[in-house]
Amino acid sequence: MKQAVDVTILGRRYTVRSSSSPEEVGRVADFVNEQLAQTAAAAPTADTLNVTVLTLLNIAGSYLQPQDNKQLLSSQDQEKLEGLLRRVDSAVEDQYPPCGDSR
Repeated sequence: MKQAVDVTILGRRYTVRSSSSPEEVGRVADFVNEQLAQTAAAAPTADTLNVTVLTLLNIAGSYLQPQDNKQLLSSQDQEKLEGLLRRVDSAVEDQYPPCGDSR
């Protein structure tokens, strides 16, 4: 069940309806405020809108990078696993020839 939770972002109060606990909503709001503060410190002349957009870009980049790496690693891991499976199959065939094989 969704509940209303009050949070403050950039000094402005928002009421958020969420099925998450109030603590989790607060943790997310704290994270957003920290990210905004870091961006504002790096771009002190930027207005609130620009700080917000730059922060969103930073968060999106941080989110997407592991996604891209995960896909890349999965492909590399898949190739390694296929190679290992071929080696295991070959070793098993050498050690235990199929029935009826006259090796």
